[in-house]
Amino acid sequence: MEVLLVEDDLEDAGLAFEALRRGEVPCRISLVRDGEEALEFLRRVGRYARVPRPDIILLDIQLPKLDGRGVLAQVKADESLKTIPVVVMTVSRTHEEILKSENLHVESYLTKPFDLPQFLAVVKSLRRYLLDDVILPHEASGPGA
Repeated sequence: MEVLLVEDDLEDAGLAFEALRRGEVPCRISLVRDGEEALEFLRRVGRYARVPRPDIILLDIQLPKLDGRGVLAQVKADESLKTIPVVVMTVSRTHEEILKSENLHVESYLTKPFDLPQFLAVVKSLRRYLLDDVILPHEASGPGA
């Protein structure tokens, strides 16, 4: 699973990395530290031209340059990005209410500091959701296949 972690606080980023490692969630994590960089990554612009498309975005709300609300609004308005599940990471439940009032749909919310079991439950449930969408190719058998 490809995870894009959008977090400006290196301590919080480290906690997210550690939670995923300890929870044995098989993934590769890419870290960007502001909203503009997140959009460049997602749109594969410049130095991000060859990055993998993330399967999930872990998005801090309070970011420099462009805040998480701005990133989320642009992701949800972009046909090529809007299907990527987003988990918003915030220090306040107020942000959850603001996003809901602005109809900025997200898959889940996590309140910082992270509760490890809750964090892992959210990521694992999204991983299952992603795996349910995978359709394996049908193996052809018999002559002429």
